[in-house]
Amino acid sequence: MPQFVDEPLLRRAHDRAVDFLRALPQRSVGARASRQDLLAALSVPLSDEGEDAPQVIDALSRGAEGGIMGSAGPRYFGFVIGGSLPVALAADWLTSAWDQNCGIFVTSPAVSVIEEISREWLLELFDLPRTASVGFVTGGQMANFTALAAARHAVLRSAGWNVEEEGLIGAPPVNVIVSTEAHITIYSSLRMLGFGKRVQQVATDEQGRMLPAELRRVLASLSGPIIVCSQAGNVNTGSVDPIGEIAPIVHERGGWLHVDAAFGLWGRASREKRALLEGAELADSWGTDAHKWLNVPYDSGIVIVRDSAAHRASMTVTAEYLEQSAGKERDPFDWAPEFSRRGRAIPIYAALRHLGRRGVESLVDRLCARARQMAALLARHKRVRILNDVVLNQVLVRFADSDETTRAVIVNAQKEGTCWMAGTTWHAMAAMRISVSNWATSEEDIERSAAAILRGLPG
Repeated sequence: MPQFVDEPLLRRAHDRAVDFLRALPQRSVGARASRQDLLAALSVPLSDEGEDAPQVIDALSRGAEGGIMGSAGPRYFGFVIGGSLPVALAADWLTSAWDQNCGIFVTSPAVSVIEEISREWLLELFDLPRTASVGFVTGGQMANFTALAAARHAVLRSAGWNVEEEGLIGAPPVNVIVSTEAHITIYSSLRMLGFGKRVQQVATDEQGRMLPAELRRVLASLSGPIIVCSQAGNVNTGSVDPIGEIAPIVHERGGWLHVDAAFGLWGRASREKRALLEGAELADSWGTDAHKWLNVPYDSGIVIVRDSAAHRASMTVTAEYLEQSAGKERDPFDWAPEFSRRGRAIPIYAALRHLGRRGVESLVDRLCARARQMAALLARHKRVRILNDVVLNQVLVRFADSDETTRAVIVNAQKEGTCWMAGTTWHAMAAMRISVSNWATSEEDIERSAAAILRGLPG
């Protein structure tokens, strides 16, 4: 008989995972092993007969250790990467153990229902139209892709063209408008959808927010179907486009407004931050990422579409060999690009149920407060300049008003290991980009990190 439960092996993996998590607050946040080190530790000839499972788990844990970033820990501030709430991590372990194929209702009724419930909770939390559809995808990239696929369907349908049946050859040209600060995932999504680089850009202000007057000027010169991509949470500054002003301009022209809100949309769960995102409810689609501010494990993107019929039409396919639902049951693959996939909604469900409305609000507010704390501590130094208004969880820092010095401070801090953050270029200036996204980041973590950053300032 097959041995479905190898308890000693699972305990071994559990122990290695717990050891890693216990060490997170003290370990160096950056990687300590080079590519050559990792190859030496992990690369072995593929054997004919295989190796014992415990030996593989030990070798993997030991060999990968030096190349594992401390991105799950409280002093990782790079790339808007959150950690994992303990309840979400535990739910993710269950997700792997259950090993469900979540394409259609009949392959996993439980996950289908969990998606239904999570959809309702998310729409309530974000205060978006309760009839909107929700899909669970890999991340912000695929959330944007899926939303823009729905947009492509809708604007071409209005022009009398069925893009799912007829493709793009011969279709009416679609005008795609983005801001000069649009995230790279918007461009890659447009490329995968067949639009290439055929976009028009709208100028932004000093914080990276789209200028409504400039949008109106650009739209005045266009005819035909229109898709506009706005942003809630600039990846550098955290700024939010004035969506309440942008939406009427787009809708006057019969256009579709998408909001790339990979982390910013979670601000609508906060009474303190809600005004910053006022008007976001007027858009036609939204993309966000639960790994960033809800702090669930990768991968966990969320796409929300006001026109559920357009969403479904852009994603769903049929086949005789599929047992698709004809009633009220949800077939998850109607709302996402993938068929076979893990139950991404399970950790989201667990995190939302554990935190509740006030818990999510507290998480958002706390991390925004820690970002303000970081900015205040760094700004005390006379050779430090904070380049952005710290409205969410992003802090943009420049040192000695010098590209060379700023890049040196970033490298020094990454090597020192107390914390880790990335560099960026903002309006032709080198800058340090600090993203405070982890549920466990404390005031002490910010104090330690700010001190370590300033120790790396030459001179």
